[in-house]
Amino acid sequence: MMEHLLNEYGYFALFIGTFLEGETILILAGIAAAHDYLDLQIVIIVAFIGSYFGDQLWYFLGRHYGIAILQKRPKWQKSADKALIYLKKNPDLWVLTFRFMYGLRTIMPVAIGISGYSPKRYVILNAIGAIIWSVVLGSTSYYFGSIVLSYLKDYELIFLVAIIVIALFFWLHRFFKCRRESKE
Repeated sequence: MMEHLLNEYGYFALFIGTFLEGETILILAGIAAAHDYLDLQIVIIVAFIGSYFGDQLWYFLGRHYGIAILQKRPKWQKSADKALIYLKKNPDLWVLTFRFMYGLRTIMPVAIGISGYSPKRYVILNAIGAIIWSVVLGSTSYYFGSIVLSYLKDYELIFLVAIIVIALFFWLHRFFKCRRESKE
């Protein structure tokens, strides 16, 4: 059952997850690849594509509608202000590495767009950053899944389901918290 679900919807779920946010779903996909439910090379490619295009969309929205977005989401304003300060110090480094900073994945491309950062430069550096992120996080979770989880072979399905349930719980918690805060 689990194998069928992962084979049928795993890459699509990975694309959607990395398009919207990223870390948790890529870690789960890397672990699934370690257990031959998914292919690691395809996981890395799909994660790159989802991450790249998601961040391109947020950059575009930030560039054209950034102030309006921040006005609708006042909680993002503090993070955006911090992001703009970081961007002034070393913009290229932040474009390459922001997806490794938990909690900055969505706001950073918006802030980069607001800052007036060159679209041509962003396209290139965002691609490089997305490749590095996909390879590093995908491979690390793959090796974690193959080495550490091999000791838990008898319990792998239970462990995998538990990881998915825990990740889903945290995602739902965060989703409802953000919805609640946006209504306030």
